[in-house]
Amino acid sequence: MSTGTIGIIAIYVVIIAAFYFIAIRPNKKREKEHAALVNAVEVGDSILTTSGFYGVVIDIPSDDVIIVEFGSNKNCRIPMQKSAIVEVEKEGSED
Repeated sequence: MSTGTIGIIAIYVVIIAAFYFIAIRPNKKREKEHAALVNAVEVGDSILTTSGFYGVVIDIPSDDVIIVEFGSNKNCRIPMQKSAIVEVEKEGSED
């Protein structure tokens, strides 16, 4: 191999490494944080959904579905995917 070929290969390796550290690694970290947030949801927690709705978790029938009560109307109970949760405020915590 010539010196030019090794230089080109080295440039490609540097570009791929930079792409990994700039794009892929932070995204995986965010995914892990979101998974931890979603798995920590319990009945009684106040949540914010990706649609911008605030609600209270009233039941967790399965691993990926929760029942949320929205607004002051106690009859508005909607099943939704846990992955649609953006924020969680634990029951009893005051900020």
